[in-house]
Order: sequence, then C-alpha cells, then structure tokens
Amino acid sequence: MIVIRHADVESILDGREADTVRTVAEAYRLHASGQTAVPHSVFLRFPGHDRDRIIGLPAYRGGDRPVAGMKWISSFPANIESGLQRASAAILLNSLATGHPEALVEGSVISARRTAASAALAAELLTRDRRPTGVALIGCGVINHEILRHLRAVLPELTDVTLYDRARPRAEEFAGRLAVEAPGLRFAYADSLDEALGAHPLISFATTAGVPHTGLDAVRPGSLVLHISLRDLHPEALLGAHNIVDDADHVCRERTSPHLAEQLTGNRDFIDASIGQLLIGEREFVRVPGRTTVFSPFGLGVLDMALAASVHDAAAAKGLGVRVDGFLPPPAA
Repeated sequence: MIVIRHADVESILDGREADTVRTVAEAYRLHASGQTAVPHSVFLRFPGHDRDRIIGLPAYRGGDRPVAGMKWISSFPANIESGLQRASAAILLNSLATGHPEALVEGSVISARRTAASAALAAELLTRDRRPTGVALIGCGVINHEILRHLRAVLPELTDVTLYDRARPRAEEFAGRLAVEAPGLRFAYADSLDEALGAHPLISFATTAGVPHTGLDAVRPGSLVLHISLRDLHPEALLGAHNIVDDADHVCRERTSPHLAEQLTGNRDFIDASIGQLLIGEREFVRVPGRTTVFSPFGLGVLDMALAASVHDAAAAKGLGVRVDGFLPPPAA
C-alpha cells in the first residue's frame, strides 16, 4: 500500500496542465464509447448543516491502462472563513487483479485539476469558431484559479481576466497571486454579477451557490458559459441556451440547474450533447448564431481515476509516496 501525499501530487502535476487536459479528454472518450463504469455518486448530508456534504464517487476506467477506485470528497464552505480550503479529498485505488487497495492518494489537487481540465477542454472544443481573448471568473477560489491556469494552456490568446466575488478582498488576493504566476495577464474587477457576465464571451462559474440566483440576460450573444458549480443558473435560462454536459443522467440529479430544467419540462430535450459524444464524433454540435452555450459538468469519478492513475504511475517511477507495510492481512498459510 502506498500513500501519495499532497505535496507529491502537486509536484507531479505542476506545469502539466496540457497533459491533464489530454488525460481528461481520453477519459471522456472512453466513457462515451462504453468503456467505463460510473455509478451514481453518493451524497452524505448532515441534518442542520445543509451547506456541508461529503460525496463518494466510485468509478472504473477501461482502455489500455484500466483503473478502478473511489473518491471521497468533502465540501465545507465555512472552512474558507477559517483560512482552510473548502474541499478536501482522498482517492483509493484498487488492484484489478485482486481487488485489494493499493494506493491512497491525496485527492483535493486531483479533484480541482480534473475539474479545471474539463472546463478548459470544453472551452477549447466549443470556441474553435471564435477564440476568446478574455474570460470572466465568477467566484475567486481554488477551482477558478485552476481553471484559469488550464485555460491558458489551451487558449494562449487569453490576455484579459475580469473577476467577480461577493467578497472583493478575495478577488484582489486572487489577482495578486495570478499576477505573479502569469504576469502577462490584465485583471479587472466587476462591481456586479451582471457587469461580470457581460465583460467577455467566456465565463466560468465556480461558486458555492446552493440554489439558482441568475439568468443569462446580461451575457453577450454567442458566449460560452462554463457552469462548473451547477446551481447558479435559473433553469429557464438553460432552456434558451445550447447545453453541453458530461453525462446527462449524472448531471440531472441533486437539484442542479439541469435537474431543475428537466423537472420544469419533463424531459432532457434541452441537452444538445455530451462532451464525450462530441469528442468521438457521435454527435455533431451546430450552434445557432447568437445563442449562448452552457457547459454543465457533474464531475465524473472516472476523471479522478484517470488522473489518479497517472499520478500513481509517476510517483512509482520517481520513488515518491510513503509505503505502508502490513496494511492488509497476510496471505493464508
């Protein structure tokens, strides 16, 4: 059994944003072609603490390097007020020969970067007809930080970033960190959500919103909205947009905006395609000029397994991680 720590995961993934996007894209292709097993996530909630939750995401990815396991990820938004990260996670990888657990990987970095890579992949795929030079980030936390890093890996044309967060100091701190990492970027602050939504034709929502709070009226015609936090947009807004998801069955659950849109209409006809279908050519996406496109990824556990397997292989090659002997019972005599 090997334990791969936070610092080890960071050292392996830092500077490999383009590789991470490719890993996520391949996982989506395998999922769209039926080579994965992704059961519904399990949500553990706590009576009287509606904002807090822990989610279990089991998954199997086939292909040339099969991998199976489970991500156990918590979201405690009040952590931010204490200077802690909102989310923490652990990923358990199991041997496909024996079923035994063989690696425990710190999962918050993997979870954030697979989320960001998914968003960047969608941005690269869905803006090929007109590349944006600016992006509006709604929510200035870890996820949008990683999304911007991964966007820059696939959209080098990006030069301008508009930030909006309900806590302006958080946006200013965010810009300060990114100014050091990416000195060529220009940062601006929006005084309202509508101002941010109209700033650029590429928008990323990464908030802790639990219920929809905005529509798309302030968005520029033809924009792409990366709806990563899934509960920001009124369901009526989705019905007037193109909708791309990662998996319709997964995303239409747990009162996400697509789930509310399904309840409103009684069907999922408002969903144009999954990103995997577009990648393997199973579905063609034809944009109506001027219509907004919304990408709503539930966040499939197979992405975590794919990236965790890559981290595990790299750790083994570099001698990273802590080996724990005697974790499992010995073989029978």
